[in-house]
Amino acid sequence: MLPANTPTEIPFDVDAIRDQFPSLAETDNGIARIHFDNPAGTQVPTRVVERMSECLLHGNANIGGFFKTSELAGALVDEARSAMADFFNAPSTDEVIFGQNMTSLTLQLSRSIGRHLKTGDEIVLSRMDHDANVEPWLLLARDHKLEIRWLPFDTDSFEFDLSTLDDILSERTRLVCVGGASNLTGTINDVKSICAKARDVGAWSYIDAVQSAPHIATDVQDLGCDFLVCSAYKFFGPHQGILWGRREVLEQLDPYKVRPAPAELPWCFEPGTQSHEGLVGTGAAVDYFAEIGAALAGSGAGTRREQIVAAFEQLFEYEKSLAAQLIVGLDDIPGITVQGITAPEALNRRVPTVSFTHSDHRPEAIAEALARRNIFVWNGHNYGLEPAKALGLLESGGVLRVGIVHYNTGDEIDTTLNALEDILS
Repeated sequence: MLPANTPTEIPFDVDAIRDQFPSLAETDNGIARIHFDNPAGTQVPTRVVERMSECLLHGNANIGGFFKTSELAGALVDEARSAMADFFNAPSTDEVIFGQNMTSLTLQLSRSIGRHLKTGDEIVLSRMDHDANVEPWLLLARDHKLEIRWLPFDTDSFEFDLSTLDDILSERTRLVCVGGASNLTGTINDVKSICAKARDVGAWSYIDAVQSAPHIATDVQDLGCDFLVCSAYKFFGPHQGILWGRREVLEQLDPYKVRPAPAELPWCFEPGTQSHEGLVGTGAAVDYFAEIGAALAGSGAGTRREQIVAAFEQLFEYEKSLAAQLIVGLDDIPGITVQGITAPEALNRRVPTVSFTHSDHRPEAIAEALARRNIFVWNGHNYGLEPAKALGLLESGGVLRVGIVHYNTGDEIDTTLNALEDILS
């Protein structure tokens, strides 16, 4: 049951949403699959598969040629870049760069950024981040003899005290790297304030939006960041990474590319032939949000960007209600500790990724027991090495992570809570 303070009226048809995802109807021995593994990768709607198939079947060629399939491939790629520009609220499509995934893009771009740094320069990293926004910079620091400064988080509130950032930043700070939301605690960080503080000392900001992008609207212009990167397979698209970079910053960097490759943005930062079908599927995922937003906004739907924002506003409200339902249920189970924000009035400061530990059962054992009931969750540090260490959970097996998105339901939450009560008893 939903808690009393949770909205019961849903402004969209959840069943109609679920009908767009064929995998959600799969069963094993008559038992429905419950997908709470979403922070590691979401399911995809039919439109994503259809558009990717269209690309492969009718536009399967390299771009830049004079023949029809090449022209079609080029048009499909241009549309995908335009869709992601709307998703980011980017000033220009030339600032949208595609790659294999967030980790690969970050490792690649770190090489170009490193050419602007010198011995003794400082990079600020976060103790809350996924390792994809930590280790690339540690490797860069090793190679260029840079200094690393760490931004800690409060292990009681699961949030940053940004007054500490003022003491960490200095005239030697060149780069500040932080996540939009934690993949372990679920905390949504005040990225806008962090970027402003970085800018005040002349540093660039690099934002890992992999976990925030599926839940809240991304606006690079409002955030004031210099780089922002995410992965489409976390927001109902294919395995594809996307990076936005501020033009005036990108133009200062030397891309690592082969000699015949274009020197212009964004192509110079996209070495080799891209997965055109992946780009097209990513654009389809963006249009999936836009269609939801258009239906919710009705005649006032407006531009694709406005439709995307409208969708996120409503979908996040629903996700918060499910997170509240889950957290209330977990708090009623003896031995469970939620490793993240739990106060009902603070749920807007977290994504619906809920991690917990149990006093007597290791996360791995719980995850395995849930899997036998066709409830899909992840356990361990989930590549969040720094937050797991900060919380003292690395050696004990990390956390059990339940990741909610808008195609999940209250009934699935109840089924999972009942299963946990049975398993943990």
